[in-house]
Amino acid sequence: MRAHAIRGNTQWLDGGSMFGNVPRALWSQWCEPDESGRIELACRALLVEEGDRNVLLETGIGAFFDPKKKARFGVREDEHVLLRSLNERGLSDADIDVVILSHLHFDHAGGLLARWEDGEPLRLLFPNAKFLVGREALERAKNPHPRDRASFIPELLGMLEGSGRLVVVDGRRSQELGEAYELRETSGHTPGMLHTTVRGPNHAIFFCADLVPGTPWVHLPITMGYDRFPEKLIDEKKLVFNELGQTTWLFFTHDASVCAARLSRDEKGRYSAVEAKPDFGNGLEL
Repeated sequence: MRAHAIRGNTQWLDGGSMFGNVPRALWSQWCEPDESGRIELACRALLVEEGDRNVLLETGIGAFFDPKKKARFGVREDEHVLLRSLNERGLSDADIDVVILSHLHFDHAGGLLARWEDGEPLRLLFPNAKFLVGREALERAKNPHPRDRASFIPELLGMLEGSGRLVVVDGRRSQELGEAYELRETSGHTPGMLHTTVRGPNHAIFFCADLVPGTPWVHLPITMGYDRFPEKLIDEKKLVFNELGQTTWLFFTHDASVCAARLSRDEKGRYSAVEAKPDFGNGLEL
């Protein structure tokens, strides 16, 4: 198995929202804001090539927004960048066999949809893939709270169910994936967010999703204003870090410059990100 960091469309969001109760004087040292106070965020996917099978963890935000929403949510590219990134690896969306979705917020699942075209309906990509999503995350998307209703794509649910390829997963394993993939859920960001650990003989990768959007959020107290239950998220982050130790790679979806890093813990118990990788080059052999 070989892992690749796959770039999707970038997004510019308000830095204060991304750092919750952290003051701007501090977070602006980690992520430089633009003139509107927005910071650049990647929407990165993880591709695992297994010889005759391709597994994609998430699809980023994509390019499905109409111009008004595209401007509102800070998406600046017109093209579907994820498709270009796959093409650079000699693949198209039709070559993906499994897509694992941590949750169904638009910045993690919007890349499932084709690029917006005036007058055309939304269209589902990845015609040969099975779509894996946790049961609780799916239920949250079907019945969102008013606080996060705008984070979902209502039309997407019907498309996934209508495809006949939606697989709802429960527990730590899925027969669609095999023994190299272990699943776990957290609920501090959104109920039932699904995390995947991919293990090979050489390396293991933990897909952080929005539990740890990027390197600044490795510090336990740092959470986002978008998190539903920040204190719960901190407790979940601490538990996950204690279990992973310092050898597993953390894979970040939203860090603009780092795709993965390992954990370090100092004598006071504070975590930080070390051995940061901007990408995996020609791939990380798992």
